[in-house]
Amino acid sequence: MKPVGLQTLRSRWFVVFVHLCLWVMLYLAAAGIGGKTPDFHESDSFSAPAQSPAPVAVLDQLFAADVWPKWPGDTNAPSAFFTHHFIPAAPLPSNVRKFELTYQGFYQSGDGPKQTMIRLGDSFLITPIGGRVISNLFVAEATMQTLTLTNPAAKTNILALNQKKEVEVPLVATAPTNAGGSK
Repeated sequence: MKPVGLQTLRSRWFVVFVHLCLWVMLYLAAAGIGGKTPDFHESDSFSAPAQSPAPVAVLDQLFAADVWPKWPGDTNAPSAFFTHHFIPAAPLPSNVRKFELTYQGFYQSGDGPKQTMIRLGDSFLITPIGGRVISNLFVAEATMQTLTLTNPAAKTNILALNQKKEVEVPLVATAPTNAGGSK
């Protein structure tokens, strides 16, 4: 004998009932009878604006001018802590001139000396090692990254590759020549 549940599922009247239910659901879905969408719209808020939890009104009193201590006095008055450290240096003597130099590199052909390329303002100078750059300034050494310049007083300046540097050059005072031949 077959179970009762299985007999019910295989009966014709159950199959017809399920078939009719599916057709009714299809009709309701197509006809839009399933209901309407809710009416959404913007509503006005009747709540009070949020209050700040930090007491900001007290902060105004912290920065008031009358709360801070007064400055004790003149800053340039001599005292136990007086120093000459912040006084600017004396101006350069008039026999020193400043030039902007930029080291552009060097080249060497065959067994010849290294030729350095130096930019002076808008012009280029090509000078060998030991050659004069400006008035009293000579090339001492040239490497891939730096150029060392020196003067007769043994003051050296080191120029980095492709970086402008202001160099102070002492001007040479020349004695007047006696062109007339008289003593």
